[in-house]
Amino acid sequence: MSKTVEYFDPKTNRFPYPMETDKHYLVVKKDNGLVFDENYRYIDNRWFVCFFNSLVYFVILIVVFPLTRIRMGLRIRGKKNLKKNKALIKKGVISTCNHVHMWDYLCIMNGIKLRRPRILVWDKNVRGENSGLIRRVGGIPIPTESLKGTIKCFQTIKDYLNKGGWLHIYPEGSMWEYYAPIRPFKKGAAYFAIEYDKPIIPMAFSYRKPGWFRSKILKQIATFTLNIGEPIFPNHELDRKAMEKDLTERVHEAMIRLAGRKVEEAIYPAIFDNSKRVDYYTSEYGVDYKGSY
Repeated sequence: MSKTVEYFDPKTNRFPYPMETDKHYLVVKKDNGLVFDENYRYIDNRWFVCFFNSLVYFVILIVVFPLTRIRMGLRIRGKKNLKKNKALIKKGVISTCNHVHMWDYLCIMNGIKLRRPRILVWDKNVRGENSGLIRRVGGIPIPTESLKGTIKCFQTIKDYLNKGGWLHIYPEGSMWEYYAPIRPFKKGAAYFAIEYDKPIIPMAFSYRKPGWFRSKILKQIATFTLNIGEPIFPNHELDRKAMEKDLTERVHEAMIRLAGRKVEEAIYPAIFDNSKRVDYYTSEYGVDYKGSY
């Protein structure tokens, strides 16, 4: 990216960020009983499902995308990186991003408009109160209780990517709203990129300081910029273990830069290893904080 990314850290203690950097703090209240085994349709290509999903996407396109710009102050930078790699993307691609807002995946969909990605999702969310919407926008649950389900899921992803699909992964493992540092990554994105020989397009949200109206009237902590980077390829000259480590580290570094920071200033390692939260600005998190759920 030619211009320097604006850097603003909201430094909020509004949210109860857990001690473990990959843990969730939102409580999923509903369980619809879905079972993610070898019989679950991880990508449902039945015509009536595709038709309904297209209707939902049309509503998102004409209503929700403008709302993301209005409500979140969304700006998108780096679209040129998608345009010049159009032929590469058509062969199948993986993208990564920091997970910092309930709407951030809709912002990513806005950034890659008309390319309708699939996204790997925490299985509890696909059973929860937002199950319907998550499935309509391409959510693929990650099986945690069935080996056969995991095999079926991975085969579905392989077929999807090899047919030119776009798979999005949040490598940090969970959503921490308005959190500025890039947290450690799980190796899932690198695994799929290497296993199916696909590039990773790194993205990162950076924040901007809100103006008077947004801060005083709308009570916004920050506004958002989605920064889209250049594709990053696995280094096939390395052995498998070294390849995963190398790719994860390079994507992590790219996302730090896209978020407006210097790699040498990172407070977290690139790879998750039971990593703990760094209290770099406060030791108090949120009202009535009771720890990770």
